[in-house]
Amino acid sequence: MTDFFHDLFQYTFLQNAFLAAILASIPCGIIGSFIVVRRSTYIAGAISHSLLGGMGIAYYLHIAHDLKAITPLHGAIAAAVGAAIIIGTVSSSGKHRTDTVLSAVWSIGMALGIVFIMATPGYGQDLMSYLFGNILMVSRNDLLLMVILNGIIVINIVLFYPKLLAVSFHRELAELRGIRVRIYEMLFLILSALTIVLLVHVVGIVMSIALLTLPAASAGYLFNRLSLMMIAATVFCMLFTAGGLILSYAPEWPTGPTIIIVCGVFYLAAITLSKLMLKFFKRA
Repeated sequence: MTDFFHDLFQYTFLQNAFLAAILASIPCGIIGSFIVVRRSTYIAGAISHSLLGGMGIAYYLHIAHDLKAITPLHGAIAAAVGAAIIIGTVSSSGKHRTDTVLSAVWSIGMALGIVFIMATPGYGQDLMSYLFGNILMVSRNDLLLMVILNGIIVINIVLFYPKLLAVSFHRELAELRGIRVRIYEMLFLILSALTIVLLVHVVGIVMSIALLTLPAASAGYLFNRLSLMMIAATVFCMLFTAGGLILSYAPEWPTGPTIIIVCGVFYLAAITLSKLMLKFFKRA
């Protein structure tokens, strides 16, 4: 641990990684709380796995056609927003089975990503870094994009929190009050997609859904109000990502999986603590 803090003030890549962990934690705690209470984890999983398609296409254009302005993170944003729009449109129409559409978005996105990554010339196809993340490779440009995405997500949540809350818990009542439910459902899906993009650099595509839900689920065992749950989930996510980064540094463990292990251990501890507290209050 002392090695980490000593190197933190010397190496730029470590500073970037630490800032990325903090930046990703803010929308992760907020949107993750919504996803947990809405029980829409499978939707978030479909969006997260579809990102590989956009990242693969962007990576192919970046290398094969020398389009340096296009990066895998740009492709992830395009794929995430596109998947959110498709899922939102199909879900609101009611003409198709939602689970079938989610499976299609999930699998087609992964397939496209693998095809384009393997079609990219040269020996630069680092599929593992996309799937499982590599927070130590975050650049200053990535941090700038993360700041912009953070601002978009937080501002929208602050502006539309009452309506998003009404749509999440009382859809029929929201419709009766004249709230355009479909528009706010689509907004929530797009905000979820942008949040997942932020988590790709931290823990990768495969494990982003775990980081999105485990801190929020842990906070849900301790707090009943959504606002308190969001604050606690954000703090937990900061602790988990920073803690995983610190723990993995000295032994050179993969950072993404270490972060998820920390999340899992704390989640199990939260379940145990909530059960013990429940038994105590019942006896009291």
